[in-house]
Amino acid sequence: MSDVITIGDAMIAFNPTKTGPMRYVNTFEKNIGGAELNVAIGCSRLGLSTSWISRLGKDEFGTYIKTFARGENIDVSQVKLVEGTPTSLNFKEIMPSGDVRTFYYRENSPTLTMKPEELDEEAFKSAKVLHLTSIFPAIDDQNLAITKQAIKLAKDHGVKVVFDPNIRLKLWTKEKAREVILDLLPDVDLLIAGDEEMKIIVGESDPDRIQEKCQQFDFEYLIIKRGENGATGFHQQQKAEVKANKVKSVVDTVGAGDGFDAGFIYSYLNGYSLEKALHFANTIGGMVVEVIGDNEGLPYLEEVQMHMGEIERIER
Repeated sequence: MSDVITIGDAMIAFNPTKTGPMRYVNTFEKNIGGAELNVAIGCSRLGLSTSWISRLGKDEFGTYIKTFARGENIDVSQVKLVEGTPTSLNFKEIMPSGDVRTFYYRENSPTLTMKPEELDEEAFKSAKVLHLTSIFPAIDDQNLAITKQAIKLAKDHGVKVVFDPNIRLKLWTKEKAREVILDLLPDVDLLIAGDEEMKIIVGESDPDRIQEKCQQFDFEYLIIKRGENGATGFHQQQKAEVKANKVKSVVDTVGAGDGFDAGFIYSYLNGYSLEKALHFANTIGGMVVEVIGDNEGLPYLEEVQMHMGEIERIER
């Protein structure tokens, strides 16, 4: 039984050992990346039972990722290692400001060996939340059928669908992203999106205007991540806004949105109020940007509680 199921590709993420243009960086550290896996890790560290569905290359990198995920207490029974397709890679360029560019090498992703009928319906029967992004269908058109089958299984068994567009314009065009995402939104229960992404999807970046445009979808929750401007949420007739958390320094923005998603999912499953859920999720996003790496900064529950002043931090 899992509280959260997510589906997506994972990669070996090579992080530079110094900041600046990647052409001048000679050494990289091997880490693990992938938005959906990051969310699974974030949820697991907060104490939720989590299952990840994926395919990895049957190589050293694939073995490393699967072992790592298992070590994070994630159910990897639906992660298979496949012959003939290498595990996906990405290289990051981190500037002194904390701005990041990512270079992907995932054209022949092992996830392309997945088929919709391979999804295990039993895994959905006891789950509470299915978390999806548009990255998975952006990798290849055939992954859209898998995404839709996952949504169908979720709907058949009363599993809430949480969707983060997580648009990657290096993988597809704005027009294609808009077309696919708008097709998926009628089946989404909780939408967690960045304001810039909503500009692409509905042509608006102001939260109130976004909410007006999205009324046709009847979301249970509409959450707008606004970066340094905090976050805005809508639930039934409620609206809540929280300011961005103050951070000591921004060293790597990758994974902050995934941490926010994990925090909001945890809050939703634990019955938090809209404002508390936004504050909790925003706190995690702020904690992530202070650490280099895709998921190294994702905190455990006690760390979030200490950061929010809910429990005492004892240094020594």
